[in-house]
Amino acid sequence: MSVVINVLIIILAVAFLWSRLAPTKGVNQITTAQLREMVKTKPVGTQFVDVRTPGEYKGNHINGFKNIPLQQLANRTGELSQEKDVVVICQSGMRSSQASKLLKKAGFKNVTNVKGGMSAW
Repeated sequence: MSVVINVLIIILAVAFLWSRLAPTKGVNQITTAQLREMVKTKPVGTQFVDVRTPGEYKGNHINGFKNIPLQQLANRTGELSQEKDVVVICQSGMRSSQASKLLKKAGFKNVTNVKGGMSAW
């Protein structure tokens, strides 16, 4: 009986981690090298969002990125257009991945997460 319970606990833990770490369906993933090219060309209609804290953003950020901390994003989605592409970055890629999921669930069509975040920039 305890073996069955241990197996169930392991399965639940793996499922939980997978749901948190797996790329969200419909969210594009780009590298910082691809982002550098994108920032150079500044595609018309693309919205760039940095979901780090204001302190992190002040310390170092990419010109053209709007700072909307992850904790505030759900209440501030109205500041972004659902019809335009959205590129999301954070420090390591974890918060921006969460933000990308949030934006997809909120109805944003084209959401892109920057893998590695500012640490890789």
